[in-house]
Amino acid sequence: MKTIIVAVDFSNATPRVTQIAVDLAKSFGADLQLFHVIEPEPGYAAYGFTPGEFPAMTEFHEEAKRRAAVKLDELLAKVRADVPHATSRMVEGSPLHMLLDHIKQSGADFVVVGSHGHGVIASLLLGSVAEGMVRKASVPTLIVPAARE
Repeated sequence: MKTIIVAVDFSNATPRVTQIAVDLAKSFGADLQLFHVIEPEPGYAAYGFTPGEFPAMTEFHEEAKRRAAVKLDELLAKVRADVPHATSRMVEGSPLHMLLDHIKQSGADFVVVGSHGHGVIASLLLGSVAEGMVRKASVPTLIVPAARE
């Protein structure tokens, strides 16, 4: 195992998912990359509008990207205490598709993702990165269940 990607979404599952990935990277002497995906700004063309007609949405989206970048930098600083050469990457798009594309492009050979356990209906409506990775991943993938309260 040379390169581990850990998908982070800054939910309450992120600390546990990240710690497991850090432990694996240290055990195997592997490189570690934190990977975060920002959902794209909603499309307006289907409704006959342009983004300029909804400036608050554009501002909200830009603020979400800025905050995510800050959180990713903070998380990377914590991770580097244990894995000094860890890196991070943030992209915009569909989380599952962007993760699958990044795995191919980066040559990673292991992935760690969290599972929130939202249930069948939520997974059908919202999609599930963990479920998608089980079905479509080209490399071994560790699914870390959300901690039960």
